[in-house]
Amino acid sequence: MKTTKTIALTGDRPTGKLHLGHYVGSIKNRIELQKTSDEAYYMVADVQALTDNSDNPGKVNENVIEVILDNLACGVDPKKTTFFIQSQIPEIAEMTVYFLNLVTLARLKRNPTVKSEMKQKNFGEEVPAGFLSYPVSQAADMLFLNSNIIPVGEDQLPVIEQANELVRKFNSIYGEYFTELKPLLSETRRLVGIDGQAKASKSLNNAIFLSDENDVIAKKVMSMYTDPNHIKVEDPGKVEGNVVFAYLDIFDENKAEVEELKKQYRKGGLGDVVVKKRLIQVLQELLTPIRERRQELEKDKKAIMKIVQKGTEKVQKQATKNMKEMKKVMKIDYFG
Repeated sequence: MKTTKTIALTGDRPTGKLHLGHYVGSIKNRIELQKTSDEAYYMVADVQALTDNSDNPGKVNENVIEVILDNLACGVDPKKTTFFIQSQIPEIAEMTVYFLNLVTLARLKRNPTVKSEMKQKNFGEEVPAGFLSYPVSQAADMLFLNSNIIPVGEDQLPVIEQANELVRKFNSIYGEYFTELKPLLSETRRLVGIDGQAKASKSLNNAIFLSDENDVIAKKVMSMYTDPNHIKVEDPGKVEGNVVFAYLDIFDENKAEVEELKKQYRKGGLGDVVVKKRLIQVLQELLTPIRERRQELEKDKKAIMKIVQKGTEKVQKQATKNMKEMKKVMKIDYFG
């Protein structure tokens, strides 16, 4: 399955609408990759979503269309990027079973991404086996189409490394077949939550969503964590750890003016409300056209799902072909 093509694959778990962290962490990369890659794919990772939502399948089902709408509204073009749904490609699950034979339980438990998410979700020894082994499923997600470029956040690098361990193990047993994956990191390592305590997340209720109305954006920005010791306008303030400036660094295109604001803030004489109002304007200018495009697309959800169905059918054909090749390499193609 070795290839010289540039094949990019990325995706989202359909557990809720997407937020600014997704935008800077992956969607911007998707838009660029669809211009430069030979092939680009976007996967709605509903099977992954079920690893910790198995008791709430309705939530996953309802949010499939939501994550698709968010991506389309931001500019991911279905003419350049093939959209498909993970659960509709059975070869991914089949490949996962084969890969599970190549990894130990101890190795899965050592994966720092899994360990961190287990802690966040309060999983102990009662962790679902599907959740613990989802890096193996992700390896299958990334490899079944022979992808080689994977846009990820820094916190997902251990998942890429584990996938490449599986590639090396598979190739050592069956011969050179898979190509190792190359992660494409976003310019923004991680978007902090508006509370300043952790990364932006729906579950932590500390994110600004791509579909938020202007009044909601304003309210969230005004509640942002700044410098607790910057009580009076004339007081010197700290920029480090100040969420408003962290967002201005990422989203405000006028970098020179942002640097000037930082100088004023550190010296004293610049109030939090002034910088918050600037950020409100910046985010509203970014999100208003995205929100309006989303509202327009939302009027015909059936047409959107038709696009995804067509993409899924295209991917299914390629997955069938690739799985046949893989079984031949593994010497389990009994009927030719």
